[in-house]
Amino acid sequence: MKKYLVLLFGAMVLTGCMTRPPEQQPPAQIEPVQPSLPEVVTPPPGQPVPTPPKIQTLNWDDSVGPLVAQMRQASGVAPGSILLVDSVKNNTNGSLPVAKATAAIYAALSNGNAFTLVPREQVAVAKQTLGLSAEDSLGSRTKAIGLARYVSAQYVLYSDVSGDVKTPQLDMQLMLVQTGEIVWSGNGAVQQ
Repeated sequence: MKKYLVLLFGAMVLTGCMTRPPEQQPPAQIEPVQPSLPEVVTPPPGQPVPTPPKIQTLNWDDSVGPLVAQMRQASGVAPGSILLVDSVKNNTNGSLPVAKATAAIYAALSNGNAFTLVPREQVAVAKQTLGLSAEDSLGSRTKAIGLARYVSAQYVLYSDVSGDVKTPQLDMQLMLVQTGEIVWSGNGAVQQ
């Protein structure tokens, strides 16, 4: 019986502890802190501030225009032939905005009826279907011809920029998709 009383007393003590309201503590006092202003660093007097590097701007339109004009006059190309324009590949020793070069080629070729261009959207979908990245410049003529066959193009224009990044050289090749034969080739310095 003593055991039951001890258990009952223990249970009452424990339940009593649970039902007691917690002690209220006063809220903590927070003092605002003034933000410190960043220190302005000025060069010591007498030392010139270094000039930022000059940003190189390339004139892709003027660089691509003469090459496209030569290509349009290539012998054996039937007017209205379907042409796939491969993204320009950068083979220089630095970084160049080759997407702008590809856009300039599209713009130059859209003025005229020498070729019917495969739309960029169709090229992007075809690359995705074949498991290639949308930004992939294909990197090889074989991949470019394979993609051109997939979209039923008759010709593919393979372009790359090579040499020193400060004086790049643009090379273009028009290839017959069926045989891989290069029917026209041209190159020129990229104008600044």
